[in-house]
Amino acid sequence: MPPRAQAAHQEASHLFRQIRRRLDGKPLESFRYRDFGSLVSLGEYSTVGSLMGFLSGKNMFIEGYFARVMYRSLYTMHLMALHGPWKVALGTFARTLTRHTEPLIKLH
Repeated sequence: MPPRAQAAHQEASHLFRQIRRRLDGKPLESFRYRDFGSLVSLGEYSTVGSLMGFLSGKNMFIEGYFARVMYRSLYTMHLMALHGPWKVALGTFARTLTRHTEPLIKLH
């Protein structure tokens, strides 16, 4: 499995379900990783990615505005899960005010 957040999220969800099954006395299920694709932000106006059967049943390369919108929405969902809606809303508002001081490429 690739060392990415997608794999870690699937593993954590699987572990949670298996703990519940164990507590209920049910047999454990094996883990199966599903690759849904990758998105990479390369700056303010460039994002690329590949979707693994997401829309059409086959691999699809995406780039440009559509990839950027998908990347931002997935990133915002991640932040909401970690910090909650209020902190994300306040952070978004603060970033809007200080947009000119942020780097254009995120290197992590």
